[in-house]
Amino acid sequence: MSNDSSAPFPPRADPAEVAHFDALARRWWDPDGPMKPLHRLNPVRLAFIRDVVCEHFGRDARETAPFAGLTALDVGCGAGMLCEPLRRMGAAVTGLDPAPENIAVARAHAEAGGLEIAYRGELVEDVAAAGERFDIVTAMEVIEHVPDPAGFVAACCAAVKPDGVLLMATLNRTRKAWALAIVGAEYVLRWVPRGTHDWNRFVTPEELAAFIAGGGMTVQRTEGVVYEPWRDVWRRSRDTDVNYMLSARRLGGQGVF
Repeated sequence: MSNDSSAPFPPRADPAEVAHFDALARRWWDPDGPMKPLHRLNPVRLAFIRDVVCEHFGRDARETAPFAGLTALDVGCGAGMLCEPLRRMGAAVTGLDPAPENIAVARAHAEAGGLEIAYRGELVEDVAAAGERFDIVTAMEVIEHVPDPAGFVAACCAAVKPDGVLLMATLNRTRKAWALAIVGAEYVLRWVPRGTHDWNRFVTPEELAAFIAGGGMTVQRTEGVVYEPWRDVWRRSRDTDVNYMLSARRLGGQGVF
């Protein structure tokens, strides 16, 4: 990774955050391990991505590989939980993560499944500065772990092709999110290891929209994600108080939402 602070998007990563997720890498694919909530959330994220991308590029979501011919960049890919289904939907996928153990586990898991995915131990700032561009850029549950959210989003926007689409997901900075995502998930239910989240790094939809506007793009769709304990399922919702997802396109782009 480059450390050239004169680059348009200087690389920034929190060493503590990288170490935290690096330590979890070997159990990333365990559906009952520390990433269990992410396993349960993943179908909801994928449905949102599929719907947005198919609408944006005029694809048929019922096709076996609706993303065929498209390039996708998954920022903060972890061990590849999102990269693999994106590849199965037909996209040529690149996954980025600064944690070396995550990349090692992601590569091994993809190879075992016969999936060709380009995993790289880089930051999106490196990619943006190098001029690489993709049809689809995803950054799901990542921005709340970076020290410079505005710079991170600017780099994500820069990595999107002129007619491409950006998809992001994160946690809203509300009292409800603090109660459910930190107190509830980390201390009461112990869904995720303590210290996984810092409420001060949560980003409101308005703040994220402003960061995206600063990157030359505009938010097109925002949806909440809620957990129903009585059914033990996650679902898409209008409620953005805790978890939310959004899509954005470049002003003047060709996508139609």
